[in-house]
Amino acid sequence: MTHRAALLSGTAFALAAGLMWGLVFIAPLLLPAYPAALLSVGRYLAFGLIALPLAWLDRQRIAELTRADWREAARLALVGNLLYYLLLAAAIQRAGGPLPTMIIGTLPVVIAVTSNLRDARRDGRLPWARLAPSLALIAAGIALVNRAELQQLQPGTDLGRYATGALLAVGAVACWTWYPIRNADWLRNHPGRSPSTWATAQGIATLPLAAIGAIGLALFGTGGDFALPFGPTPGRFIALMFAIGLFASWLGTLCWNEASQRLPTTLSGQLIVFETLSALAYAFMLRGQAPAPGTLVGVALLVAGVAWALRARPTPIAAEAHAG
Repeated sequence: MTHRAALLSGTAFALAAGLMWGLVFIAPLLLPAYPAALLSVGRYLAFGLIALPLAWLDRQRIAELTRADWREAARLALVGNLLYYLLLAAAIQRAGGPLPTMIIGTLPVVIAVTSNLRDARRDGRLPWARLAPSLALIAAGIALVNRAELQQLQPGTDLGRYATGALLAVGAVACWTWYPIRNADWLRNHPGRSPSTWATAQGIATLPLAAIGAIGLALFGTGGDFALPFGPTPGRFIALMFAIGLFASWLGTLCWNEASQRLPTTLSGQLIVFETLSALAYAFMLRGQAPAPGTLVGVALLVAGVAWALRARPTPIAAEAHAG
């Protein structure tokens, strides 16, 4: 595959992943009475159950995974799935949608900087002077989008609860800075393995972890008067958990794996901006209102930053040293 073809197809897969991952931001808003722990456990129980028949259909390639592969899948499942969504759902329920979206929206910048420091020998280095304009555009776009969003906060907001939501969202950023970089490591080290098999393996690895979480909730409760296991609106809860488990967890992971195999981590990290854009679009549809002018300008800056980043090509370390 040529560089241009890999770039275009990788970007398309990253866009598809972002569209599906944006769904996870509205689930806590549609289920405000549900504890974050139950939302995380419910989502990943659904993901694991969806992965079971997929694993059976793909059993030949699943059987090729080693014990070390399964340990890595379990680590990715714990940090990138259960812990990340626990922190994100709790942040959204405490601070509302805008602030967590703003903080999670910094992921393209955080991942790009981390990857450029960590993975230059593997992916080549994007010189900081070439990377800075795209990062600045993305950061400015996120700031504008969320400045407009923060103006929607209701008077009398509990600032302590709001601050706790911000800290939880920072924890979610840490989880999802670690996850795509570590996931890309495995995919790059196993180029002959199918991204769909690896997505299914992560679903299988998630299932026992989510089951343990469900048992813990059943034994110790949720810390309040809550009707376990399915809460006050069981139909909506189950439908949302399976929808997110299928589209955001399995299919979104599959699309992201495809993108990770085609793009340098420095660039694929910036394409997580599609998740932020999708989350904002879904939030406005849920509210039934159009975005403010500042939000539209911010979105334009975000897209411009991504487009700028995709024009830059990494310089191999060896070539860079030779040029020096």
